[in-house]
Amino acid sequence: MEGWGRYPRHESEVMDCRSPEALGGIVASRAGLIARGNGRSYGDAAIGEHSTLMCAGLNRMKRFDATDRVLTVEGGIMLSDVLRSLVPRGYFPPVVPGTKFVTIGGMVASDVHGKNHHRDGGFGDHVSELKLVGAGGEILTCSRTQNAELFEATVGGMGLTGIIAEVSFPMRPIETGWIAQKTTVAENLDKALEALRQSEDATYSVAWIDCLSKGASLGRSLIFAGEHATPDQVAAMPKADLFPSPNNASLSLPFDMPAWLLNKASVTAFNELYFRSGIRKAAKPSLVHWDEYFFPLDRILQWNRLYGKRGFLQHQCVVPDAEALPVLTSILDRFAHSGKGSFLAVLKKLRGSAGLLSFAAPGYTLALDLPATQEVLGLLSEIDELVVKVGGRLYLAKDARQSRHTFEAGYPRLDAFKELRRATEADRRFNSRLAKRLGI
Repeated sequence: MEGWGRYPRHESEVMDCRSPEALGGIVASRAGLIARGNGRSYGDAAIGEHSTLMCAGLNRMKRFDATDRVLTVEGGIMLSDVLRSLVPRGYFPPVVPGTKFVTIGGMVASDVHGKNHHRDGGFGDHVSELKLVGAGGEILTCSRTQNAELFEATVGGMGLTGIIAEVSFPMRPIETGWIAQKTTVAENLDKALEALRQSEDATYSVAWIDCLSKGASLGRSLIFAGEHATPDQVAAMPKADLFPSPNNASLSLPFDMPAWLLNKASVTAFNELYFRSGIRKAAKPSLVHWDEYFFPLDRILQWNRLYGKRGFLQHQCVVPDAEALPVLTSILDRFAHSGKGSFLAVLKKLRGSAGLLSFAAPGYTLALDLPATQEVLGLLSEIDELVVKVGGRLYLAKDARQSRHTFEAGYPRLDAFKELRRATEADRRFNSRLAKRLGI
């Protein structure tokens, strides 16, 4: 088995489950078990130490209350199915990650963050209740008032407290399925951080960053601020539907690309074209289809094959506000001079988060996709030291290779999480390759 990055690969017994009633018996009969949704965590978080339970069959919507807008779903339902059903009815999830091909249970376990974290926090901040299958196969109702400690550990807990069988969360009312986007051009990293600060009043804000630019242009960026568009704004577009259907994938990669395809020259050329295109778009605000704004890469099925058979790594860190400029400057400078840049480089502003092992912390997060080579692994170890030194951390849902030292230094509430695992006997039942690697 492998994660979305296709690195590392491990053997694990695979089991399927299509009935919530069957979960208790499966859990009680296995050790070293982890739940797996759609396999979009990048590394080894959804690969069981001994057994991996495929939960995508637990994909039913249970109920939706139009009065308080609370949706209750099974943990294995795909975000894409929620969007397809409820966006046309005028509702949008409170938080979405960069792909819609994830399960809601996985969104809780990773406490995913989106382009609105600076204002609205992570997905876990909006979960009102969940049903968890514990180590003995029992079903526990968890919320901020019932089994509160277990709830806090499950949000962002990477599936290590139990199987998330059901999730309830409120949907956001929207008037249209369009995003009014404003593009700002930042000439360097300093200007990019300032532009993100200036866009904190926007509902959504994210920066694409050119991680191969150097010198005075180091960290040049495009900042995309967005708001849900009004009917009046959409009316200005001839023949536009208020709630357009989801985009269908227009391209699929049927085989692995050659390893040499993504090199310094090709990434530099792409980054230059993308930056110039952004400059043209910055001339005036535009309306963007909701699917294109939130999930641009979902237009390409199996885009992870771009990196070839060797796979790739995503390095996503968060560093405190006060240290952001010097640390991120150093990180980008190292990548620029190594030539190991990424065309998928994203910068966002974050606030605090809900769970004991949640990733988000006040500061800035930088995410980079890189080929899984020995040279890159060595470079990332150097980057980790820069992050840890200022009290930063790496995102577990994206991690495939950080050391225990890096992990333990970045998560100050780890001891409380491990103690709860022991107290509930989850440590004897639920274990992923990530948990084994990091000593969780």
